[in-house]
Amino acid sequence: MALYAIGDLHLAFECDKTMDIYGGVWVKHEKKIEKYWNKVVTEDDTVVVVGDHSWGRKLKYCRQDLEFICDLPGKKVMIRGNHDMFWDAKKTDKLNEEYKDRLFFLQNNYYPYGEYALVGTKGYVYEGKDTREHCEMIIERECKRLRASFEAAEADGYKKFIMFLHYPPTEIGKKESRFTMIAKAYGVTQIVYAHCHGEERFHDSLLGKVGGIKYSLVSGDYLVFKPQKILD
Repeated sequence: MALYAIGDLHLAFECDKTMDIYGGVWVKHEKKIEKYWNKVVTEDDTVVVVGDHSWGRKLKYCRQDLEFICDLPGKKVMIRGNHDMFWDAKKTDKLNEEYKDRLFFLQNNYYPYGEYALVGTKGYVYEGKDTREHCEMIIERECKRLRASFEAAEADGYKKFIMFLHYPPTEIGKKESRFTMIAKAYGVTQIVYAHCHGEERFHDSLLGKVGGIKYSLVSGDYLVFKPQKILD
């Protein structure tokens, strides 16, 4: 039994969207996902899929994408990404009912993994695409959701946590954020994130051991679509 993570699958079986324009690594990337996932993940393993699962803007246009993930080996835990328009955060319980025992949608809740609780939310960072005021509003909302995830786990007696975000935990060049401060407050051992695409973006945020926390980037193209082991 092992814990793996990978993000940014950007599947599009039901909509006209190709990732090929973003470089050769994305050509037939669905085949690469299937190949490497099947190579490293067993049915006894758990994989956290760290956001941007599908290009479908509504659930009815994501069915094949979600079925593709369902059919891959292991238990799957889903984090909400910025492109996951099909996933209304307020309807997470409904998604969990519909995909019970096939996919677990992590939002304002947690997923048990041995003595660890897997906690997380989409997160957010300022990327120059909106105002600072709007950015702060979203960060505040995401911090509340993250705390709700921790509190749910703590209420059930968990004291060890691995934290997942879709967005990187800090802005470019920064070593701290409200997300990293929450992680430190709860004694998190690892923070796993995605969202950073292309070699020019792979070092946007923290990597490796920083301040006692291990940071891992698991964007699909960064991993060349091979799920990364997070914990044995």
